[in-house]
Amino acid sequence: MNLREFIKEKLILIIGTILALVSVEILLLAYHIGILVRIYCAFIVIFVVALAILVEYKRKKDFYSKLTKNMEDLKEKYLISEIIKTPSFIEGKILKEVLQDTGKSMLENVNHYKNIQEDYKEYIELWIHEVKIPIAASKLIIENNKNEITKSIDEELDKVENYTEQALFYARSNAVEKDYIINKTNLKEIVNGSILKNKTTLLNEKVSIELANLKDEEVYTDSKWATFIINQILQNAIKYSKSDDKKIEISSKEKNDKVILYIKDNGIGIKKGEITRVFERGFTGENGRIIGQKSTGIGLYLCKKLCDKLGLGIELNSEKGEGTEVRIIFPKNSYTNF
Repeated sequence: MNLREFIKEKLILIIGTILALVSVEILLLAYHIGILVRIYCAFIVIFVVALAILVEYKRKKDFYSKLTKNMEDLKEKYLISEIIKTPSFIEGKILKEVLQDTGKSMLENVNHYKNIQEDYKEYIELWIHEVKIPIAASKLIIENNKNEITKSIDEELDKVENYTEQALFYARSNAVEKDYIINKTNLKEIVNGSILKNKTTLLNEKVSIELANLKDEEVYTDSKWATFIINQILQNAIKYSKSDDKKIEISSKEKNDKVILYIKDNGIGIKKGEITRVFERGFTGENGRIIGQKSTGIGLYLCKKLCDKLGLGIELNSEKGEGTEVRIIFPKNSYTNF
């Protein structure tokens, strides 16, 4: 707010004051009042009106300047009505009341949709747990009736199980802090757990695993979430492996107060221009469009999101036709963000 704009808004008052002064001067002239008295009366009126305009301008300018600055500094801008003081002029009081009512309505609306989202999330989690029962029962039936057909069905059930697990972790990914416990955990055991989950697929796809340089390290993380992250990376390595000599090397290295887990494959790799986008949600790239290798673009996005929540680091290097290396950085001595 500047003075020129404010005076423009007061133009009717100024014109009205001038007209009133002219009328008073004409009236005083008719009564043969001396010129000094007439000038004095005009000066008093002009002074009082000008002073009132300036005082009002100062009050409003201070209020709106502070309001604007608070809006710029405030992260949750919908809370602006809670931090501004009630002004002394009527328009400011009305504005504050409107802001308070708007903020209250917005919060009620947000809570409404938050409750709907929470209900949906709970339903998805319940559905996933329920669907795991027939999957487990089907696997048990297959185990007791092994043949080439049931073997193929078992492979497809593994895919269904992986997708349901991915959906479960995706549903929980926005509230990881409610579902994880950071403990001192053996990294080798986490890796072995992930390999065991993919045992059938690794055997069927004839992918060899090399663990020669995987050390028996203790790290701080949640084993359940870490197993899921490694599981997603292994599934990608299997999915995009070459037709011959399929191999995944898993190793670890201690560096300062952290342990770096390396998962390297010799698969088809990733184009140079796509490496920076692999952690984006829904990004599939050229590999995701290969016939027979349909991709959702969710796996690595979830890995990155969960790593950020758990305080882990994740990096990826790749060269097209040469393979991909993923590095997961675990804290060794304390919970540290990377």
